[in-house]
Formats: sequence, C-alpha cells, structure tokens
Amino acid sequence: MHSSAHELIFRKSSYSGRGDNCVEVADAPGRSAVRDTQNREAGHLSFSSSEWSALLAGVRSSE
Repeated sequence: MHSSAHELIFRKSSYSGRGDNCVEVADAPGRSAVRDTQNREAGHLSFSSSEWSALLAGVRSSE
C-alpha cells in the first residue's frame, strides 16, 4: 500500500545542501518517499526500504 503525499510527513534531507536546491524525505512503513522542495505539487518518488538503504550507502561512499 502506498501512502498519499498528504499522509506523509516530509522533512528536509540531511544530505541536501544549503539554499533552495533541496529534497525532502518522508518515512512510511517499509518505504521512504522523496520530493523536490521547490516543486512539491509534482508529487514524490517512493522507494522500498532496501532501495533507500542502497541509495544512502552509495551516497555515503561517494558513488
């Protein structure tokens, strides 16, 4: 089951830079959602927990 955007609580990603170029993330059971701070009305991308973990591991190791 996917959560709609209004059910998700988004926060600025700790990986976002300072200024206007940011992404926001939200957690849901077994999933994470990501959206563009400047384009919230466009919706969000949803990733499974394993996909999100793999993405974060790649970011941390500078892949």
